[in-house]
Amino acid sequence: MKTIERIGLAALRMADPETAHRLALMALKSGLVPTEGEVTSPRLRTTLAGLSLPNPVGLAAGFDKNAECLAPLSRAGFGFLEVGAATPRPQPGNPRPRMFRLAEDGGVINRFGFNNEGMERIATRLAARPEGTIVGLNIGANKDSADRAEDFARVLSRCGEYLDFATVNVSSPNTENLRDLQGASALEALLQGVVEARNWLPRRIPVFLKIAPDLSDTELADVARVVIYRGVDGIIATNTTLSRRGLRSRHRDEKGGLSGAPLFHRSTQVLARLHEITDGQVPLIGVGGIASGEEAYDKIRAGASAVQLYTGLAYHGLSLAADIARDLDTLLERDGFANISEATGTGRKDWL
Repeated sequence: MKTIERIGLAALRMADPETAHRLALMALKSGLVPTEGEVTSPRLRTTLAGLSLPNPVGLAAGFDKNAECLAPLSRAGFGFLEVGAATPRPQPGNPRPRMFRLAEDGGVINRFGFNNEGMERIATRLAARPEGTIVGLNIGANKDSADRAEDFARVLSRCGEYLDFATVNVSSPNTENLRDLQGASALEALLQGVVEARNWLPRRIPVFLKIAPDLSDTELADVARVVIYRGVDGIIATNTTLSRRGLRSRHRDEKGGLSGAPLFHRSTQVLARLHEITDGQVPLIGVGGIASGEEAYDKIRAGASAVQLYTGLAYHGLSLAADIARDLDTLLERDGFANISEATGTGRKDWL
């Protein structure tokens, strides 16, 4: 972590978490946050569902909900960016406070509820996105929608021409009954509509599905079956958890989804199980609790083709992405891998 980041993070911790997040975005847009440029090597370059990535370390959805900071984020050392979630109509989300630091646990609880400016404004920003960066959009449904499945297809139809990939988010715990769409029959119908919308775009882009960490092995098998049947290109494992096991921080009982360090073990178990269920034939993106190169490497070896960060940035600064990419390069060289793809799944048994 750079000295300027250390000072900045210390100052941001004096504000409530949501205000601190807003200030961080303002600093990014103002050019006050140091950037890294591209971090890559022959070991780090990889292909994810047809996307050529300079490195496998991505930004997870939720950090830049409204695609406001694409240019500065494109210079921060990430291999790819995911913004959103976007819904058809703007919505304010749940009442504040709705984000809580769990400093003793290295985690965060949020119950934002898909607060965003809506697909029209987000599409306008995506249309002006920087060249040479892989950019995807997390798509969701309005809380009061009469047809949530249709909402996903609408957002993709509106924004898809500006994207390199799209992520179907049916795993946020903060929109009532949204996770019900992870059931096999509902998920199959939803994904059919999304894939059909994708097929009408000017060019074909990968569609990923983001799932919860709280699914049983049977439910994971159902998800994998539907993903393969409907031609979805990959699975992001995982979103936040409803579990509060082992937490010590005073905000541990707040409602919402838990992210960060407490999620690492469970999300990596889910990742390994999915890699086993799919026999490594479906690209997986590992998310949940990554704050070091070693943890990112654990996700890769459990079955991930790439990883994503969010909560770790709040504790370690934006330079974490580049630091992790460089550490991954060192770890791959240490273990004799010529490319990150060779390491995927090699440690799966350790998590099963």
